[in-house]
Amino acid sequence: MIHNETIDNILTRRTIREYTAEQITDEQLETLIQCAMWAPSGRNGQPCHVRVVQSKEMLDEMNVDFKNLVGWDTPAYTNWDKNPFYQNAPTVFFIYAEGNSHMDAGIMVENIAIAAKGMGLGSVIIASIGGLLSAPEGLKWKQKLDIPEDYKFLIACAVGNGCENPAPKPRKKEQFKVIKAD
Repeated sequence: MIHNETIDNILTRRTIREYTAEQITDEQLETLIQCAMWAPSGRNGQPCHVRVVQSKEMLDEMNVDFKNLVGWDTPAYTNWDKNPFYQNAPTVFFIYAEGNSHMDAGIMVENIAIAAKGMGLGSVIIASIGGLLSAPEGLKWKQKLDIPEDYKFLIACAVGNGCENPAPKPRKKEQFKVIKAD
């Protein structure tokens, strides 16, 4: 297999669910925004609208609204019983779009996660908060984040200085097949 810095970052990136309270730098934030902005999109439509929240107070308020909606004892995400939905990361990217641009958002969130890894940061890709942000109760958050009412929440990514190094989980190699010409 070929190795280089990009490939190694892809292969060694892990979901991080424990973070220090230290905020990422403005330079790191700008780099992540640029990497998100330059993500490819279908027919270069660039449908995604991104809001970055670096306010623990706002994230905690969102977490309370989420838990009040889905239930405080509902296992809606990993570590639900000890961490908020954003796993205490200090920066969270929220990706919305007009229409169903899930693939474009997925490409964008992967750019964010790989770029974070390349800068020595941890990340966790978050879908569970969609339980709130896609519900009627999420309108409050569209207003707070300056998102048009008819846009859909697609995915989020929390980023910060990780304080864990989880082992890789097994991959399902049998789900990959190569079909070559005869």
